[in-house]
Amino acid sequence: MSAVVHLHVPGASFRAVAPMGVLAVGGMVLLVVGASLRKRRSGALAVLTLLFLAGAALAALFGIGHSQAAFDSRIALDGFSTFFSLLLCAISAVGVIASWGMLTEETGPAPELYALILFATAGMMLMAAAGDLIVVFVALETFSLCFYVLAAFRRNRPDSQEASFKYFLTGAFSSAFLLYGIALTYGALGTTRLLGLGVLPASAFPHKGLLPAGLALVIVGLGFKVSAVPFHMWTPDAYDGAPAPISGFMAAGAKVAGYAVLLRLLISAFPVMSHEWRPAVIGLAVLTMVVGSVIAVVQTNVKRMLAYSSIAHSGFLLIGVAAGTARGVSSSLFYLAAYSFTILGAFAIVYAVGGPEERFIQIGDYRGLARRQPWLAVALALLLVSLAGIPPTLGFWSKFQVFGSGVAAGLSPLVVVGVLSSAIAAFFYLRIVGLMFLDDPTGWTEGAVAPAIGGSSGVAVATQAKVAPGIAFTIAVATLSVVVVGLAPQWLLSLADKATLILR
Repeated sequence: MSAVVHLHVPGASFRAVAPMGVLAVGGMVLLVVGASLRKRRSGALAVLTLLFLAGAALAALFGIGHSQAAFDSRIALDGFSTFFSLLLCAISAVGVIASWGMLTEETGPAPELYALILFATAGMMLMAAAGDLIVVFVALETFSLCFYVLAAFRRNRPDSQEASFKYFLTGAFSSAFLLYGIALTYGALGTTRLLGLGVLPASAFPHKGLLPAGLALVIVGLGFKVSAVPFHMWTPDAYDGAPAPISGFMAAGAKVAGYAVLLRLLISAFPVMSHEWRPAVIGLAVLTMVVGSVIAVVQTNVKRMLAYSSIAHSGFLLIGVAAGTARGVSSSLFYLAAYSFTILGAFAIVYAVGGPEERFIQIGDYRGLARRQPWLAVALALLLVSLAGIPPTLGFWSKFQVFGSGVAAGLSPLVVVGVLSSAIAAFFYLRIVGLMFLDDPTGWTEGAVAPAIGGSSGVAVATQAKVAPGIAFTIAVATLSVVVVGLAPQWLLSLADKATLILR
């Protein structure tokens, strides 16, 4: 006599996990299709990847207007998670197109690359929707493992292998901190659930002992992922060793996923403990803004400069987290969207200027770019001006919103540090703009020798007249986003504000 076992998961909801499910299936399909192709057609596989991303975005749209705690309160379906799912789909779509452009000029395993992007995106979506610390850990490991492999995409180059290895080692440390913090949090509360904690009275939270220590370790673990100082050591090497289009995808995706968890964890789950976690977040913000901006000034490698710039921007985002208000959350979401497309475009231009294998990534290699490739110079100038926060670009409005939330929350001294750090950052951004438009491009004619000072040390250079279509499309999308949304930012601000309603 056979027994039939019925597995019932309380609160199971297909709608809550549909976007991640579409991407997981898409990644497996790409691996199977790629293995069956005699010739690995990167263009066709890129189109297939974009179709799966479109399907995931459509599945996320079906969640609009629905709010529930699914799978026994382990997965959250709300405006917050829907916003991040759509943003991550957009980031990944641009990353896929940029990667396709890279594969038209370099050889590489296209099916594996696209599958890793889909798996990483699924992990980041799950992280944004996580309502349980165990789910946070599983999601973080899912996309982190994909990033470790993506960083070593050029597996025959020592710098790529080094980048992946350093990223893996620091990632292992961060996972250990996070897991130990989860264990202490569970010991203090008897649960790892985040959903519903924010409505409990202050007496339900022990303000001494295990819980503050556990929460501190969880913040440390997430600090590694968002490149907050002093947990930033992996960032310059990982971004420098990985191909530029992949570096842009990692820079945008890791920040989006990391800050999604930080915002839900601190502001939604533990608002009554703000007196304990706010000083730590303020200290991290000050260190991250100052260290990132100051060290970026002395960089001669453009990819490393953008890496330290990414660290500084993480500090600006921490101002919104420290504010701990609905406005702080809304401004952080707006900042994440603005930064993501800007950094994707900047790294795409780095690849376009550096050429296949990125041999020309020194700041001196941008000397006279406006005369050699004027449209690239104009696009990069707009993106750098946006990163500097100069009006009327999208970057200006994102900083304006974050700084405004900090002032409204009584964090004016922290905002002053942010403004001063922005002024420092403007120097290294505008330095490249000056090199592109004001310096003489002597030595950059066809087959000539690049300038030895700050450039490529006398290596023979063939000026690239054409840019791969995928790279060109990425640059165009990023530049238009910076300009168009910068001139009319209200619709994006409205979306970010609606996405935070669940946290109020």
